[in-house]
Amino acid sequence: MIITFNTLSDINSAADEFLNATAGNKHFAFYGSMGAGKTTFIKALCQKLNVIDVVASPTFAIINEYHTSDNNKIFHFDFYRIKDIEEVYNIGYEDYFYSNNYCFLEWPELVEELLPEHVTKVRISEAENGTRIIELDVAANR
Repeated sequence: MIITFNTLSDINSAADEFLNATAGNKHFAFYGSMGAGKTTFIKALCQKLNVIDVVASPTFAIINEYHTSDNNKIFHFDFYRIKDIEEVYNIGYEDYFYSNNYCFLEWPELVEELLPEHVTKVRISEAENGTRIIELDVAANR
């Protein structure tokens, strides 16, 4: 499945479409180059999921935990700066990856071997005209 949006004013409808298309899935691995819009799109998803905390890139913390208005948790990972897979073991990744909470993972290629089978792979890219293209790997949902 492919979802596109042209401007930031279109991002909320793209987030709605994404959440509707992936209903029942809560674990997402976001692939894309630097500046493709991974964090920006995750912020839009968090807004749609009623996060009450400030959503920001967890680049230095590796993981941010957000809370929703209905007392659920959302985990946002950024593996860009990990130097060793041991760092991921040390944060107790299994508790997050196998929870029933939303998990949004940026730079998952750096921890590919640890990703659960049920993760939905999402590729975000930017076309020459600035349109963002979100591709969902529906095969990962089976």
